[in-house]
Amino acid sequence: MSKSYRGGDRPRWLGLRSTDEFRCRNCKLMVGPSIYGGRHRNHCPSCLHSRHVDDRSPGDRASLCGGSMAPVGAFARGKGELVIVHCCLTCGFERHNRIAADDDFDLVLRLPALKPRVAK
Repeated sequence: MSKSYRGGDRPRWLGLRSTDEFRCRNCKLMVGPSIYGGRHRNHCPSCLHSRHVDDRSPGDRASLCGGSMAPVGAFARGKGELVIVHCCLTCGFERHNRIAADDDFDLVLRLPALKPRVAK
């Protein structure tokens, strides 16, 4: 999906850097940059919900969707690194996100266990 923007048509998140703070759409918590566990904060550490703002690569903030993304499961990569799987509630896009040091680890462990996936 390709679209050019003029004037005020450009979605606000396209101007955000991946280190900016945001308010979680799900639990309304103000979320700042990740303290450890990734360069691009893309989900709430409290409820694990996210927003579909990245398109092809983490931190690019180029998605045109902007929908809410729910955590639908988790899996461990080869060396044991836990990954949260988010699914966009608007378009169905799936993204795999590393957990961050300040994520609610008990909530991560309560997510359904999924088979490891390869990024598309």
